Amino acid sequence: MGRKLKVTAAIMIAVAAAIYVNNTSLLAPHRDGKPVLLAHRGMAQRFDERDLKNDTCTAARMLPPVHDYLENTLRSMRASFAAGADIVELDVHPTNDGEFAVFHDWTLDCRTDGLGVTRAQSMAKLKTLDIGYGYTADGGKTFPFRGKGVGMMPTLSEVFAAFSDKQLLINVKSRDPDEGEKLAGVLTALPAGRRSTIMVYGGDEPIDVIRRLVPDVRTISRAAIRSCLVRYIGYGWTGLVPQACRNAMVLVPINVAPWLWGWPDRFLARMNGVNSAAFVLGPYSGGGFSTGVDTAELLARLPQSYSGGIWTNEIETVARLTGKSHD
Repeated sequence: MGRKLKVTAAIMIAVAAAIYVNNTSLLAPHRDGKPVLLAHRGMAQRFDERDLKNDTCTAARMLPPVHDYLENTLRSMRASFAAGADIVELDVHPTNDGEFAVFHDWTLDCRTDGLGVTRAQSMAKLKTLDIGYGYTADGGKTFPFRGKGVGMMPTLSEVFAAFSDKQLLINVKSRDPDEGEKLAGVLTALPAGRRSTIMVYGGDEPIDVIRRLVPDVRTISRAAIRSCLVRYIGYGWTGLVPQACRNAMVLVPINVAPWLWGWPDRFLARMNGVNSAAFVLGPYSGGGFSTGVDTAELLARLPQSYSGGIWTNEIETVARLTGKSHD
């Protein structure tokens, strides 16, 4: 019996050692360089994030502004890249005249001087609106951007033209598979090299369509990221990468990251090996997607010399703290 126990113990030690060697970052190649910064919403007005719901009018709970940039505008995106962003996130809606409008809200009522569902409008009509109309930081006493955003809602085509050499993340706001098909048509028309600089995320149904029709564009949806992370935590120690993590944008809440096999360098190398890009978000505590890595305190939770992706709502702050600011 003693001999059998020794053999069993030796096997267990050998297996544990193999798992350690296969997953330790100490033996993984380290990618030098600074983190890849993703500016969520670009340069945007911040708002009170407490008790948010899907239909919360965030423009009406704006925090006192520290700059005059409005999200989803060419001006905001240009400033984001100038501040140090490697990738800028933008939101799209199909219009009834065949365009894609770059705008966050499902309806126009909150942020603009228009009314109705965004996707039910023509691009020509959307171009007449004041997208700064509804912003207020004092409960409606003053509207500092009213009259300053007329005609500033761009089309997706205009964004592509303005930032032809930049990386972009497109957020599909609906769960409509037809929208996925329309956006897939736009992406398919782009040169392959350009498609490699674009990622798309959003509702499960349109993202499934895009993933099928444009397989060289990296995508993620809520169901896909859950499948990716849960499966990787389950068997990633083997070195196998789940299908949902392949050719994807892998979103990693900062409080989940330490549970990932090989975090950080081995994990990042595995994602890179399957044409995926990993980005750390703020802490996840249930519900919708996490917030961004927006403060020095959160940034300090990342490993030293971390060179993976960071999702942030405060591109100026995080670019400065990571040494990527162009100032």
